[in-house]
Amino acid sequence: MNKYHARSVDYDGYHFDSQKECTRYQELKLLEMAGEIIDIAVHPEFILLDKFTYRGQVIQGIKYSPDFMYTECNGETKVIEEVKGGKATRTRDFELRRKLFLHKYPDFDYRII
Repeated sequence: MNKYHARSVDYDGYHFDSQKECTRYQELKLLEMAGEIIDIAVHPEFILLDKFTYRGQVIQGIKYSPDFMYTECNGETKVIEEVKGGKATRTRDFELRRKLFLHKYPDFDYRII
């Protein structure tokens, strides 16, 4: 159990941080079988900031792994989804990474479920 009282779940070869996230994955799989979406990716990784050197010190980059990525049936709308249990789960770190993602990858339709 994490600090938000969510229980992690292992399902279909993936580790989900909550039952809600696992349930959303199951819904997305049904949408994929119905032909409404394609190319589901679980926890895809995006580089928000490359590593760099500052005054001789290597500074690690910043990565972001949203819960899901998929393409809607029109083949043009690429969607990023984050499954959140409530306002308390929208931490400062999450908000910062979300803003950096929106700036660097504006072509995605970003959704919080």
